[in-house]
Parts: sequence; C-alpha cells; structure tokens
Amino acid sequence: MKAILQGMINTMNSVKPPRMTALRELHEAETGGPFSILIGTILSARTKDENTAKVVKVLFSRYKNSRALAGAKVRDVEKIIKSVGFYHVKSKRIIQVAKIINTKYGGKVPEDIDSLTSLPGVGRKTANCVLVYAFEKPAIPVDIHVHRISNRLGLVDTKTPEDTEQELMRIIPKKYWLEINDTFVMYGQNICKPISPMCNVCKIRRKCSHYAKTSSTR
Repeated sequence: MKAILQGMINTMNSVKPPRMTALRELHEAETGGPFSILIGTILSARTKDENTAKVVKVLFSRYKNSRALAGAKVRDVEKIIKSVGFYHVKSKRIIQVAKIINTKYGGKVPEDIDSLTSLPGVGRKTANCVLVYAFEKPAIPVDIHVHRISNRLGLVDTKTPEDTEQELMRIIPKKYWLEINDTFVMYGQNICKPISPMCNVCKIRRKCSHYAKTSSTR
C-alpha cells in the first residue's frame, strides 16, 4: 500500500501539485475543530471542494459553535450556503445536527462511529471522515473517488462504497488508513478521473487492472 500511496503523490506532484481537499483544509485551519469538520463534511456532499471550503469559512465566522448554529434561522443559513448543492435540505440538517450536539453531547462531537451515524443525515462515510480528519482515528471513508480507484486498481471488486470500505479494512494495514481518503480523493479529482483518466502520466499504472485491460485493447 505504501508504494501505491507514494506513487499517487509522485504522479500528482509531477503534473501539478494538487490543492488540499476541503476536509484537509478544514483540518489544517486554526478554527478547524471537530464540529466544523462534521458540518463541513455534511455540506461537502455533491459539492465541489472549493465551494465547501469557502462556505464553511463564512458559516463559522458567523456561527462559532454548535450553540450558535443551533439557534440560527434556516433562511439565514441558506443565504450563506447557497452555493453548495441541496442547500435547502442541508441548511435544515446542519441546524438539526447542531441542536443535538449542543443538547445531547454538551457541544462536543462524539468520537465513535455509532454515535456519529445516529445523527441525522450522517452515514458511514461522513462519520469516518470525522474520525479521520477531526480526531485522527484510523478509519477509511469511502466516497465515489475511493470506491472508483480501489476497483480500477483491482484492490477490490465491489459494487457499493459500503462493501469497498469493509474490503479495504480487511486488506490494508491500519497504519495506512488515515492516508487513504485524502490521497485517493485528490488522485480522483486530478488524475484518475471518472471519464478519461490520465493513465499516460500515472506512475502506478503497472499495478492497475483497469490500465492492463484498456491498454491491451489499444
């Protein structure tokens, strides 16, 4: 796994050093506490990373914590997050989550998968993102990029992100789990794209099942 991760990083740096993912940006920010990462992950669904990062920065400049966001008006939050997809639904959801975090958990985001997935609209991917980016606890958040690249490489042969997560957890040593999402997402956004992946520059193509199949038909 080390060679694959390093090969991805080397490829991206040789083409053009990629910008940080939105969640990594939140993690690195001075104000990037667990609550902002939880809310940022909810907002990031079906939204470009650059939109997510900008919106979260503005949102938390106005609502500093779960108590403040819990008391926000939906229409005010909608105005701030309007550039993200499904902002009507997401505005109500993040206020609802803020209320639960504030009342049930005393303003602190829980650090276990079961408590996180009990929150409205929080599935395993979002919960695992919080574990990785907020608490640096080993987990493998599987989004469309992780799912696609894992199958293209031939690491797994799975139909759903949930199956991919379970299989990756089985075959990849835990010491690499914290790196998987961030590296695979950047690679999926910049190199191994859904359409027309840049196989010609990929430094791990010799390890890739997809490349082996497509190159044999050329």
